[in-house]
Amino acid sequence: MSEQPILVTGATGKSGSRVVRQLRAKGLPVRAAARTGEHVFDWNDSGTWDAALAGAQSVYIVQLDGTRLVRPFVERAVRHGVRRLVLASGRGIDNPDYAKDPTGMAAAMADSEAAVRQSGLEWTISRPGWFAQNFNEGFFADAIRAGELRLPGGDGAASFVDAQDIAAVVVAALTEDRHSGQIYELSGPRAVTLAEAVATIAEASGRAIRYVPLPVDEYVAELVQQGLPPVEAEAFAEIIIALRDGKDEHVSDGVPRALGRPARTFAEFAESTAAEGGWQA
Repeated sequence: MSEQPILVTGATGKSGSRVVRQLRAKGLPVRAAARTGEHVFDWNDSGTWDAALAGAQSVYIVQLDGTRLVRPFVERAVRHGVRRLVLASGRGIDNPDYAKDPTGMAAAMADSEAAVRQSGLEWTISRPGWFAQNFNEGFFADAIRAGELRLPGGDGAASFVDAQDIAAVVVAALTEDRHSGQIYELSGPRAVTLAEAVATIAEASGRAIRYVPLPVDEYVAELVQQGLPPVEAEAFAEIIIALRDGKDEHVSDGVPRALGRPARTFAEFAESTAAEGGWQA
Protein backbone atom coordinates (compact mmCIF):
# COMPACT_ATOMS: atom_id res chain seq x y z
CA MET A 1 0.00 0.00 0.00
CA SER A 2 2.79 2.42 0.82
CA GLU A 3 3.80 2.91 -2.83
CA GLN A 4 0.46 4.56 -3.65
CA PRO A 5 -0.32 8.06 -2.38
CA ILE A 6 -2.62 8.74 0.53
CA LEU A 7 -5.11 11.46 -0.41
CA VAL A 8 -5.81 14.03 2.30
CA THR A 9 -8.66 16.42 1.53
CA GLY A 10 -8.92 19.61 3.56
CA ALA A 11 -5.14 19.47 3.72
CA THR A 12 -4.79 23.07 4.92
CA GLY A 13 -7.31 22.71 7.76
CA LYS A 14 -6.82 22.05 11.47
CA SER A 15 -6.86 18.27 11.23
CA GLY A 16 -5.83 17.82 7.58
CA SER A 17 -2.62 19.82 7.85
CA ARG A 18 -1.55 17.78 10.85
CA VAL A 19 -2.45 14.52 9.13
CA VAL A 20 -0.23 15.54 6.19
CA ARG A 21 2.69 16.36 8.49
CA GLN A 22 2.39 13.16 10.51
CA LEU A 23 2.15 10.97 7.40
CA ARG A 24 5.19 12.64 5.86
CA ALA A 25 7.09 12.23 9.11
CA LYS A 26 6.56 8.49 8.59
CA GLY A 27 7.99 8.77 5.09
CA LEU A 28 4.67 7.99 3.37
CA PRO A 29 3.59 9.49 0.04
CA VAL A 30 0.85 12.08 0.53
CA ARG A 31 -1.36 13.96 -1.90
CA ALA A 32 -2.27 17.12 0.03
CA ALA A 33 -5.48 18.38 -1.57
CA ALA A 34 -7.26 21.68 -0.92
CA ARG A 35 -8.64 24.64 -2.84
CA THR A 36 -5.22 26.25 -2.62
CA GLY A 37 -1.85 24.60 -2.14
CA GLU A 38 -0.04 21.58 -3.52
CA HIS A 39 -2.93 19.80 -5.22
CA VAL A 40 -6.08 21.69 -6.20
CA PHE A 41 -9.27 20.08 -4.89
CA ASP A 42 -12.62 21.82 -4.56
CA TRP A 43 -15.69 20.08 -3.19
CA ASN A 44 -17.87 22.40 -5.28
CA ASP A 45 -16.03 21.49 -8.50
CA SER A 46 -16.36 17.77 -9.18
CA GLY A 47 -13.99 18.24 -12.10
CA THR A 48 -11.15 18.33 -9.55
CA TRP A 49 -12.09 15.03 -7.94
CA ASP A 50 -10.68 12.52 -10.43
CA ALA A 51 -7.14 13.90 -10.46
CA ALA A 52 -7.14 13.84 -6.66
CA LEU A 53 -8.35 10.24 -6.49
CA ALA A 54 -6.29 8.78 -9.33
CA GLY A 55 -4.03 6.03 -7.96
CA ALA A 56 -4.82 6.78 -4.31
CA GLN A 57 -4.86 3.85 -1.89
CA SER A 58 -6.49 5.58 1.09
CA VAL A 59 -8.43 8.82 1.52
CA TYR A 60 -9.04 11.14 4.44
CA ILE A 61 -12.36 12.84 3.75
CA VAL A 62 -12.86 16.24 5.37
CA GLN A 63 -16.34 17.16 4.23
CA LEU A 64 -17.66 20.60 3.36
CA ASP A 65 -20.07 21.55 6.14
CA GLY A 66 -23.75 21.47 5.28
CA THR A 67 -23.31 19.76 1.88
CA ARG A 68 -24.13 16.26 0.67
CA LEU A 69 -21.14 15.81 -1.60
CA VAL A 70 -19.46 12.92 0.20
CA ARG A 71 -21.81 10.31 -1.26
CA PRO A 72 -21.00 11.08 -4.94
CA PHE A 73 -17.32 11.49 -4.00
CA VAL A 74 -17.28 8.05 -2.39
CA GLU A 75 -18.90 6.57 -5.49
CA ARG A 76 -16.12 8.15 -7.54
CA ALA A 77 -13.50 6.76 -5.11
CA VAL A 78 -14.88 3.25 -5.56
CA ARG A 79 -14.55 3.58 -9.34
CA HIS A 80 -10.92 4.69 -8.90
CA GLY A 81 -10.07 1.57 -6.89
CA VAL A 82 -9.51 3.29 -3.54
CA ARG A 83 -9.19 0.72 -0.77
CA ARG A 84 -9.70 2.64 2.47
CA LEU A 85 -11.70 5.68 3.60
CA VAL A 86 -11.38 7.67 6.82
CA LEU A 87 -14.17 10.20 7.34
CA ALA A 88 -14.00 13.30 9.54
CA SER A 89 -17.42 13.54 11.16
CA GLY A 90 -18.57 15.07 14.44
CA ARG A 91 -19.61 14.18 17.94
CA GLY A 92 -23.33 14.26 18.64
CA ILE A 93 -24.61 13.78 15.11
CA ASP A 94 -26.38 10.56 16.08
CA ASN A 95 -28.11 12.31 19.01
CA PRO A 96 -31.27 14.14 17.86
CA ASP A 97 -31.38 15.97 21.20
CA TYR A 98 -27.82 17.31 20.88
CA ALA A 99 -28.75 20.63 19.28
CA LYS A 100 -31.13 22.18 16.79
CA ASP A 101 -29.88 21.88 13.21
CA PRO A 102 -31.20 24.94 11.31
CA THR A 103 -28.55 24.71 8.57
CA GLY A 104 -28.80 20.93 8.06
CA MET A 105 -25.16 20.38 9.00
CA ALA A 106 -25.75 17.37 11.25
CA ALA A 107 -28.10 15.74 8.76
CA ALA A 108 -25.49 16.13 6.02
CA MET A 109 -22.82 14.56 8.25
CA ALA A 110 -25.12 11.63 8.98
CA ASP A 111 -25.59 11.09 5.24
CA SER A 112 -21.81 11.18 4.77
CA GLU A 113 -21.33 8.52 7.45
CA ALA A 114 -23.95 6.33 5.80
CA ALA A 115 -22.25 6.73 2.41
CA VAL A 116 -18.88 5.64 3.81
CA ARG A 117 -20.35 2.65 5.66
CA GLN A 118 -22.27 1.53 2.56
CA SER A 119 -19.31 1.96 0.20
CA GLY A 120 -18.04 -1.61 0.36
CA LEU A 121 -14.55 -0.25 1.14
CA GLU A 122 -12.62 -0.42 4.39
CA TRP A 123 -13.78 2.54 6.46
CA THR A 124 -13.17 4.33 9.72
CA ILE A 125 -15.09 7.30 11.11
CA SER A 126 -13.53 9.98 13.32
CA ARG A 127 -16.01 11.86 15.51
CA PRO A 128 -14.08 14.55 17.38
CA GLY A 129 -15.73 16.84 19.87
CA TRP A 130 -14.68 20.45 20.42
CA PHE A 131 -11.19 21.09 19.03
CA ALA A 132 -8.83 22.66 21.55
CA GLN A 133 -7.45 24.56 18.54
CA ASN A 134 -10.68 26.57 18.32
CA PHE A 135 -8.99 28.81 20.88
CA ASN A 136 -5.94 29.61 18.75
CA GLU A 137 -6.90 28.74 15.15
CA GLY A 138 -10.70 28.62 15.10
CA PHE A 139 -13.61 30.89 15.83
CA PHE A 140 -12.51 31.74 19.41
CA ALA A 141 -9.03 32.82 18.31
CA ASP A 142 -9.67 36.51 17.60
CA ALA A 143 -11.45 36.95 20.93
CA ILE A 144 -8.62 35.22 22.81
CA ARG A 145 -6.06 37.46 21.10
CA ALA A 146 -8.20 40.50 22.03
CA GLY A 147 -8.28 39.34 25.67
CA GLU A 148 -12.01 38.69 26.07
CA LEU A 149 -14.09 35.66 25.06
CA ARG A 150 -17.83 36.48 25.02
CA LEU A 151 -20.09 33.43 24.65
CA PRO A 152 -23.47 32.12 25.86
CA GLY A 153 -21.71 29.12 27.37
CA GLY A 154 -22.52 29.70 31.05
CA ASP A 155 -20.50 27.33 33.20
CA GLY A 156 -20.82 24.43 30.78
CA ALA A 157 -17.80 22.19 30.25
CA ALA A 158 -16.41 20.30 27.27
CA SER A 159 -13.74 17.63 26.92
CA PHE A 160 -11.74 19.59 24.34
CA VAL A 161 -9.58 17.37 22.10
CA ASP A 162 -6.21 18.38 20.70
CA ALA A 163 -6.07 18.28 16.89
CA GLN A 164 -2.70 16.54 17.19
CA ASP A 165 -4.53 13.59 18.73
CA ILE A 166 -7.25 13.71 16.07
CA ALA A 167 -4.57 13.59 13.38
CA ALA A 168 -2.76 10.73 15.09
CA VAL A 169 -5.96 8.66 15.14
CA VAL A 170 -6.61 9.46 11.47
CA VAL A 171 -3.05 8.50 10.50
CA ALA A 172 -3.41 5.21 12.34
CA ALA A 173 -6.71 4.52 10.58
CA LEU A 174 -5.22 5.38 7.18
CA THR A 175 -2.17 3.16 7.60
CA GLU A 176 -3.16 0.24 9.86
CA ASP A 177 -5.59 -2.60 9.17
CA ARG A 178 -7.03 -2.94 12.67
CA HIS A 179 -9.20 0.20 12.52
CA SER A 180 -11.54 -0.92 9.73
CA GLY A 181 -15.20 -0.63 10.71
CA GLN A 182 -14.44 1.49 13.78
CA ILE A 183 -16.17 4.71 14.84
CA TYR A 184 -13.86 6.67 17.14
CA GLU A 185 -15.43 9.36 19.31
CA LEU A 186 -12.54 11.62 20.24
CA SER A 187 -12.17 13.83 23.29
CA GLY A 188 -9.61 15.04 25.75
CA PRO A 189 -9.11 13.18 29.05
CA ARG A 190 -11.13 15.63 31.17
CA ALA A 191 -13.86 18.21 30.71
CA VAL A 192 -13.02 21.84 31.42
CA THR A 193 -15.35 24.83 31.56
CA LEU A 194 -14.86 27.82 29.31
CA ALA A 195 -13.72 29.82 32.32
CA GLU A 196 -11.16 27.11 33.17
CA ALA A 197 -9.99 26.91 29.56
CA VAL A 198 -9.47 30.67 29.33
CA ALA A 199 -7.69 30.73 32.71
CA THR A 200 -5.39 27.92 31.53
CA ILE A 201 -4.56 29.85 28.37
CA ALA A 202 -3.97 33.03 30.38
CA GLU A 203 -1.54 31.22 32.68
CA ALA A 204 0.31 29.55 29.81
CA SER A 205 0.55 32.76 27.79
CA GLY A 206 1.21 35.19 30.64
CA ARG A 207 -1.57 37.41 29.29
CA ALA A 208 -4.71 38.83 30.88
CA ILE A 209 -7.65 37.04 29.19
CA ARG A 210 -11.16 36.68 30.57
CA TYR A 211 -14.33 34.79 29.74
CA VAL A 212 -17.61 36.72 29.73
CA PRO A 213 -20.80 34.62 29.76
CA LEU A 214 -23.60 36.18 27.70
CA PRO A 215 -27.35 35.64 27.32
CA VAL A 216 -28.12 33.89 24.04
CA ASP A 217 -30.04 36.79 22.49
CA GLU A 218 -27.22 39.21 23.25
CA TYR A 219 -24.68 36.86 21.65
CA VAL A 220 -26.79 36.48 18.50
CA ALA A 221 -27.25 40.25 18.31
CA GLU A 222 -23.49 40.80 18.57
CA LEU A 223 -22.81 38.33 15.74
CA VAL A 224 -25.42 39.96 13.52
CA GLN A 225 -23.92 43.36 14.29
CA GLN A 226 -20.56 41.95 13.16
CA GLY A 227 -22.12 41.07 9.79
CA LEU A 228 -23.17 37.43 10.21
CA PRO A 229 -26.57 36.51 8.72
CA PRO A 230 -29.16 35.86 11.47
CA VAL A 231 -29.62 32.17 10.55
CA GLU A 232 -25.85 31.57 10.84
CA ALA A 233 -25.67 33.54 14.10
CA GLU A 234 -28.44 31.39 15.53
CA ALA A 235 -26.70 28.23 14.33
CA PHE A 236 -23.50 29.28 16.14
CA ALA A 237 -25.56 30.01 19.24
CA GLU A 238 -27.11 26.53 19.14
CA ILE A 239 -23.66 24.96 19.14
CA ILE A 240 -22.59 27.03 22.16
CA ILE A 241 -25.88 26.24 23.91
CA ALA A 242 -25.09 22.54 23.54
CA LEU A 243 -21.74 23.24 25.23
CA ARG A 244 -23.48 25.26 27.95
CA ASP A 245 -25.84 22.36 28.59
CA GLY A 246 -22.99 19.87 29.01
CA LYS A 247 -23.64 17.90 25.81
CA ASP A 248 -19.86 17.65 25.20
CA GLU A 249 -18.83 17.14 28.81
CA HIS A 250 -18.49 13.35 28.58
CA VAL A 251 -15.08 11.79 28.00
CA SER A 252 -14.80 9.37 25.07
CA ASP A 253 -12.39 6.46 24.73
CA GLY A 254 -11.49 6.94 21.05
CA VAL A 255 -7.96 8.26 21.50
CA PRO A 256 -6.74 5.58 23.94
CA ARG A 257 -8.61 2.85 22.03
CA ALA A 258 -7.03 3.82 18.71
CA LEU A 259 -3.57 4.82 19.94
CA GLY A 260 -3.02 2.89 23.17
CA ARG A 261 -2.16 6.05 25.11
CA PRO A 262 -4.05 8.81 26.94
CA ALA A 263 -5.32 11.88 25.12
CA ARG A 264 -3.43 15.14 25.60
CA THR A 265 -4.80 17.44 28.28
CA PHE A 266 -5.99 20.98 27.65
CA ALA A 267 -3.11 22.26 29.75
CA GLU A 268 -0.63 20.40 27.53
CA PHE A 269 -2.24 21.97 24.49
CA ALA A 270 -2.06 25.46 26.03
CA GLU A 271 1.55 25.06 27.10
CA SER A 272 2.75 23.68 23.76
CA THR A 273 0.94 26.49 21.94
CA ALA A 274 2.64 29.01 24.22
CA ALA A 275 6.03 27.44 23.46
CA GLU A 276 5.31 27.97 19.76
CA GLY A 277 4.33 31.61 20.32
CA GLY A 278 0.70 30.88 19.52
CA TRP A 279 -0.95 33.07 22.18
CA GLN A 280 0.54 36.39 21.12
CA ALA A 281 -1.96 39.23 20.78
